[in-house]
Amino acid sequence: MLWRAYAEDQPGPRWAGLFAEYWPAYRRWWLKDGESARPTYLECHRALASNMPELVPIYDSLCELAGGGDHAARFLSFYNPPPYLAGCSQAIWPGTEPVLVRNYDYNPSAFDSLILNTNWGGRRVMGVSDGLWGLVDGINDAGLAVSLTFGGRRVVGKGFGVPLILRYILQTCTTAQEAGVVLARVPTHMSYNVTVLDENRDYLTAMMGPDRKTLLTHNAVATNHQEQVEWISHARFTATVERERFLLQRLTLHRDPEDVFIDAFLKPPLYSTAFSAGFGTLYTSVYRPRLREMEVRWPGTVWPMSMHNFQDSARRVAIPGAA
Repeated sequence: MLWRAYAEDQPGPRWAGLFAEYWPAYRRWWLKDGESARPTYLECHRALASNMPELVPIYDSLCELAGGGDHAARFLSFYNPPPYLAGCSQAIWPGTEPVLVRNYDYNPSAFDSLILNTNWGGRRVMGVSDGLWGLVDGINDAGLAVSLTFGGRRVVGKGFGVPLILRYILQTCTTAQEAGVVLARVPTHMSYNVTVLDENRDYLTAMMGPDRKTLLTHNAVATNHQEQVEWISHARFTATVERERFLLQRLTLHRDPEDVFIDAFLKPPLYSTAFSAGFGTLYTSVYRPRLREMEVRWPGTVWPMSMHNFQDSARRVAIPGAA
């Protein structure tokens, strides 16, 4: 996999070039159920303005850079997108320096493999891209870090793709408490667990779903179920309960040092190579909110990044089974 890391303070030609590169594949995915299955531009814009109004100026700029087309604008709203599933494990290491660690398990052919460092709307945000402005994990200049896992439920409803909700949190929030208010308010189209950690070591995990009220918890661990397993076959395939138990043991019984705890994400049962069955671990990310730093890791490789000393760069990474 070729990974790229790009900085562009305001939406501009670099982002437009990325959109032109990725759009043909995203358009095929977005239209896979037919155009009528997706909401109209007016519905998308109204939903965004109603739920995440602070993003509207950025959204309008991105739509213009994308060429102003109807399909592109509807796609970029992230409103009622096609369903998509991921695996993922995430946990907060309880040491003196707050650390959020996560594995992202997904289909490599449907992944941006892109890290963006932006200063949109005057708030610097750095993280792993999805849909070219959504994020699957990231951190902002206030020292707030966030990541997501799939919640293990088949229900699909009206709401936003959760990567845009993560972008909204990092654009508008400075603490875990503020993020919790957003997560309780903004609707999601599928079930997800979102873990938030701030520089003061305050944290929460929100269990979101389109058909019920968001549950805000003080859980330090999230895998691919919520209060209980509802999708049994998916839980067995992803070993979500086993991964949760493993992480809880690491946090409570073993009290691993930071490096040992992080290394555990690069080995079974957390690390998956089940790409032939749909998805495996594409990367491990490590966020240190107080330092405004992140790392992207693979077995034997660490790619460090600093928010305020960010360098455009690229890495070609061999992931067993992900070809």
